[in-house]
Amino acid sequence: MVIIAEIKTADGKPISTMPLPPKNFKTGSKGFYANGKIEIDGKRYQTQIQLVEIGSKPAKAETA
Repeated sequence: MVIIAEIKTADGKPISTMPLPPKNFKTGSKGFYANGKIEIDGKRYQTQIQLVEIGSKPAKAETA
């Protein structure tokens, strides 16, 4: 499954959409992630969106 994020102005005008494919983060957590560049009023911005599933990180093994 891919999540689609839509960035809008406060009055609802769409600025950009970004697909967020599934990602397994280095920490072991799971979620969705995307990065890219968008333009707002003639200025370019670098953007990053991440969704991390709460509780998806594996529990640490106990050491004796």
